[in-house]
Amino acid sequence: MPAYSKGMPVGTPAPPFTLPGVDGKTYTLASFAESKLLVLIFTCNHCPYAQAVEERIVQLARDYSRKGVAVCAINPNDDKAYPEDSFAKMVERAKTRGYTFPYLRDESQSVARAYDAACTPDIFVFDGQRRLLYNGRLDDNWKEPHKIQRHDLRLVLDAALEAGGFDSGKLDFDPVPSMGCSIKWKT
Repeated sequence: MPAYSKGMPVGTPAPPFTLPGVDGKTYTLASFAESKLLVLIFTCNHCPYAQAVEERIVQLARDYSRKGVAVCAINPNDDKAYPEDSFAKMVERAKTRGYTFPYLRDESQSVARAYDAACTPDIFVFDGQRRLLYNGRLDDNWKEPHKIQRHDLRLVLDAALEAGGFDSGKLDFDPVPSMGCSIKWKT
């Protein structure tokens, strides 16, 4: 049974973090200070929902990086119960799937808790002051990309870039929660 994002309130400041990346670097919220927008995606290796949208996220990161949008993926899952989500497997997946964005490990799960992340993928978009603009789905068809009618995340990014900030009045839709596997919390 799928889990859904909880809908962090728009305007919420992004909680700080310090996490290791698969590229050997350590990332903080300040690592993305130069970006106009920051897309944080709580995701993992093993979830079929996350796997189904992975190529679209890689392409979105490529398409928007030149527009000043940073994409960052964070894996908070319990890797003891789900070995496919181990750091070593994250390194491997980022290489084989062509990630052009940081893929970070939230071993303590404290960052996922601070963001109130609930599922993989759970997508958050923050403005230049790192206030939440959007917490919702990528698009309207996670399983069959050829049937997508609405690219929700791209619409949000385009509206925010066009406005030089975010004006929810520029969206002609209400945000829909992201759907995916529940985050695998440690017991």
